[in-house]
Amino acid sequence: MRYIIIGAGAIGATIGGRLAESGSEVVLVARGPHAEALRADGLRLTTADGERVHRLPVVGGPAELGELRPDDVLLLTVKTQDALAALDAWGDAEVAGGGTAAQRLPVLCAQNGVESERLALRRFARVYGVCVWLPATFLEPGVVSALCAPLTGILHLGKAAGGADARARRIAGDLEKAGFGAPVVEDVMRWKHAKLLGNLGNAIQATTGPEPEPAKAALLLRAVREAKAAFTAAGIDWASEDEQAAARDGKVDVPAGAVRGGSSWQSLARGTGSVEADYLNGEIVLLGRLHGVATPVNDTLRVAANIFAREGLPPGAMSAEDLTALADEAAARV
Repeated sequence: MRYIIIGAGAIGATIGGRLAESGSEVVLVARGPHAEALRADGLRLTTADGERVHRLPVVGGPAELGELRPDDVLLLTVKTQDALAALDAWGDAEVAGGGTAAQRLPVLCAQNGVESERLALRRFARVYGVCVWLPATFLEPGVVSALCAPLTGILHLGKAAGGADARARRIAGDLEKAGFGAPVVEDVMRWKHAKLLGNLGNAIQATTGPEPEPAKAALLLRAVREAKAAFTAAGIDWASEDEQAAARDGKVDVPAGAVRGGSSWQSLARGTGSVEADYLNGEIVLLGRLHGVATPVNDTLRVAANIFAREGLPPGAMSAEDLTALADEAAARV
């Protein structure tokens, strides 16, 4: 199988680099200065084993790669706000022997949130979800670090519509060979909903900084309570904290200070102009509105993170107290 990494950022470059190290064929998809750095100097990937430079094929889109192969696997690792454009571009690509990628090839949604699977299922016949536990840092073009040990990350995977199959198990085998835990599960979206609860704090990190403070922890707790109420009202199950701990503990230990901030904080630090908040906190807001659950904290976090991204504000420029005050005002209006 050849792995086409659509979005070779923190997650995509780490998975792609590790797969290449273990002998898999890999193509990186990137754009802008990051693509230029990857082409000129290779991917500088640092893991717990040290730094390596991977000189891999880099393309900006399917036209540069040419006709796709029947054994290609599309690994979607762009942020969710960029998923639709990527799915449309790659879904229409022709595959050797006839048909398009959307008709013939598997696409794995290795992203935060739960929306990309729904977007993909509207377009692709073979969609898999991937629940990503892989703390990684991408702040400089061409340079990515992922320092977890003894495993580089844990990637639960399964069919987005439920179930598992032989293809998922073959992909899992390649990922395990590359240094990841890759449990194949029948209920991958249940794991992704559990991961979403933790990602509700991404907006807090982005706006107030990643340093731990009691006020931030209290605000996250309120956001998670709203999310669990919305999940319950919608009839959505999620993996328990005990299940998650059993899957992670002792397998993906992160050295102190290895990851300064999460994905949204890093997006602001790189000045990308957008964050995932509409598909993290915004997912909870959507469920709340559909099922009659008030979600003022999550809506406040969503709006604040988006303002930071649009206006180019530096990550961490707001105090936790000011963000909490905004959430309190929103709650008082409910």
